[in-house]
Amino acid sequence: MHASSTFGIIMATKIEAGPFIKRLNLSVVGNKPFAVSRNKEIVLIVSGIGKSNAAAAAAHLITGYSPDKVFNLGAAGSVSAKFGIGDIIHISKIVELDRPRLFSSRPVVHKPDILKGFPTAVMATQDRPAISTDERETAGKYADCADMEGAAVVQTCRAYKCRAYLFKVITDTPESRISDIVQNIMAFRESLAKFFIEKVGPAAEKTGR
Repeated sequence: MHASSTFGIIMATKIEAGPFIKRLNLSVVGNKPFAVSRNKEIVLIVSGIGKSNAAAAAAHLITGYSPDKVFNLGAAGSVSAKFGIGDIIHISKIVELDRPRLFSSRPVVHKPDILKGFPTAVMATQDRPAISTDERETAGKYADCADMEGAAVVQTCRAYKCRAYLFKVITDTPESRISDIVQNIMAFRESLAKFFIEKVGPAAEKTGR
């Protein structure tokens, strides 16, 4: 067991995590089973893409580093006209589209923790990315944006009785090409890191343990 930290951060890719590691002055402390970087107060883990990776990374983070709060940060695709590229949103509800309930066939719903003062949105999570027009339209019936990890992070945090907060930056819309996504992640990853450090972190510290 490692010394406890205040904040845990889970991000899907090294591309997204790069500015956080640099701005927060995090040092690499592990590479297997996940890449982990930390300072005295923050531990950041790169999970890999998808729900299974996110759940395993969240469990590794919580059991190994005992954070008070866990943040899932990174890219999401817009599935409605409500948000545009570069918008940073606080997720208040997650609909797990590819996990229907056994008897009702309705998708499982998760409720992350919420910090006051930020614009909120409903997000869909599924292992298959919502890229095509039909996939975005289906997700848009339930949510404003979509990702591939959020639901798994929240479910794992709930199992370990740890608070979970989600902030996402919109990196693609129904009009975007697949080739635009990585380019937009690169363009807005610094904005997300700056937003977290200057606004989310101070707001979260006020909530206490």
